[in-house]
Amino acid sequence: MFVHIDIDSFFVSAERSRDPVLQGIPVAVGGRSNLEIFSPRRTRIRLMDDNAGAFVAPVFYTDRSSSFREHFIDRVEGREKIRGIVTTSSYEARERGVRTGMPLAQALRLCPELVVVPGDLLFYHRISHAIAGFLARRIPRIEQYSIDEFFGDLGGWIEEEESEAFAAALQRELFERFAIPVSIGIARSKWIAKLATGFAKPYGIYRVRNVEEFIREIPIGEFPGIGRGYARRLEERGVRTLGEITPLKGLFESWGKYGRQLYRRIHGSDGEGIEPRASRQSVGISRTFDPIFDPAELRRRIMILARHVAYITLKLEANPTLYALKIRYEHGLRAKESLRVERIFSEHLLKATLAESFERIHLRGRGAVKLSLSVSDFTHLHPRTLSLLEAEQDRRDRRLTMGMQRIRDRFGLDAIRTGNELSASSGYDLSKGLR
Repeated sequence: MFVHIDIDSFFVSAERSRDPVLQGIPVAVGGRSNLEIFSPRRTRIRLMDDNAGAFVAPVFYTDRSSSFREHFIDRVEGREKIRGIVTTSSYEARERGVRTGMPLAQALRLCPELVVVPGDLLFYHRISHAIAGFLARRIPRIEQYSIDEFFGDLGGWIEEEESEAFAAALQRELFERFAIPVSIGIARSKWIAKLATGFAKPYGIYRVRNVEEFIREIPIGEFPGIGRGYARRLEERGVRTLGEITPLKGLFESWGKYGRQLYRRIHGSDGEGIEPRASRQSVGISRTFDPIFDPAELRRRIMILARHVAYITLKLEANPTLYALKIRYEHGLRAKESLRVERIFSEHLLKATLAESFERIHLRGRGAVKLSLSVSDFTHLHPRTLSLLEAEQDRRDRRLTMGMQRIRDRFGLDAIRTGNELSASSGYDLSKGLR
């Protein structure tokens, strides 16, 4: 038997665990794109990566100290404007129409008494890490699926008929220890257990005994792994529920390996087990901001984001061979480029490559509103032969990068910045990947 443990309204529950005044009232944790990363001032940004894996992203943070007004209200042309979105809302707020991803201004119009708390990702990661450790002591095989979700394999540990009692005790222990409510789904397969958790919320337990009966009326979009592409293909054939998928085994098999896997997952016959800590396949970072037309400023921001990507990559002791840059502009326009770079990784190499990529793909005269950088295809996961032509220079650059890494470990990620991260007015040539 598998259990899927999902923390109810995690960020709100975390805030309530340290401030009981928030209990029983409409609460939202708000977030906005952390643009402090681009500040010319020292911010002492650090990395939290204790429980990060394939599905738990690392977080860059500074200690939270700002109030709602300081964090979410900007003065634009003499008027105050509420910025940010809802990242998590309490069930009391959801009853008033407040939803994840909704602009805070809209949420406050729907629910004027809504209490909005600035997000504190460092705090949430610490709680997640502590809960993961607690679960690992209670269940021999545990998998952290996201910051607020965990799978557990009870096979050989808890008898099937005792699974609900075990889940109830676990739920109670978690609340007593962390003041955090969880919902738990139970099934003979992990993905059906995850689906069952939706029927357990909030703060409940749901066990699936008969998979075919359970999935019969569930909309296809609710199953984890059926993305928009697969949903569209199925809807074109008139398929609306998971139960209607049963006679379509041949169709799923025609979609290749993932199609066959998805069909088995839906019917609980996948036989997949627990992955204690899946390897991260890529490292990325993105930021959204008001439209920027100045190419020099965009280039500067790319260099800053590249520093952060390089820092994480070196923490992983990884050597990526695929670099990607994406730029989103106003009115839905996009530009992107992925480059194969089979060389020894360094911060300088990443920055120089992305600077050249930016020159090729940037849409002049358009206002950019989002930058996204990523590196992937790590050599320890996908072995490749690295170039020998630049090997000596690459080794020198790598040694320099590692020296900077040690200083940043001690004093913060912005303790050392390269010239291409400074403003255009500084006199540096920002088009170059300076060492």
